[in-house]
Amino acid sequence: MSKRIDLTNQRFGRLVVLKYHGNNPANSNAMWLCQCDCGNQTVVDGVRLRSGITKSCGCLRRDLSSQRVYKNPKFVDYMGRSDQLKDENGVALSSISESARNKSGVIGVSYDRQTGKWFARLMVDHRYVLLKSFKTITEAIDARREAEEKYLGLKRDELRKADKV
Repeated sequence: MSKRIDLTNQRFGRLVVLKYHGNNPANSNAMWLCQCDCGNQTVVDGVRLRSGITKSCGCLRRDLSSQRVYKNPKFVDYMGRSDQLKDENGVALSSISESARNKSGVIGVSYDRQTGKWFARLMVDHRYVLLKSFKTITEAIDARREAEEKYLGLKRDELRKADKV
């Protein structure tokens, strides 16, 4: 077992080490109680402090994210405009617009590797009206299309036309 490096009163980013707080049971590294500049206290692994991985209690990430958001003009244009999140029928745009992360090629249809099944989903008014698993992608797509027609009153072809307008 190596000798513990005393980090008391040292500064690492926004954190100042207050005192030793025991060892991490997972890897036996020294844990340190730290005071963040924002006022929060947090316990951090000494290795993470010394290597620069941990620099705050989490407030640094929030602050940087907030700054990036305000530098994005498109995001600023849409801030506070909840009407932009839903279409005229009250359906969430995420339910009818394909994401770049979509691997199945069909909105609301995804594959679960753990179960080896395809899932079809559709949410209307903050609740799932379709959330079901299927053995084949074709069954999942058919279920999604039927739910779109039943609950949204639109066929997929009409949704694509609306997206292009």
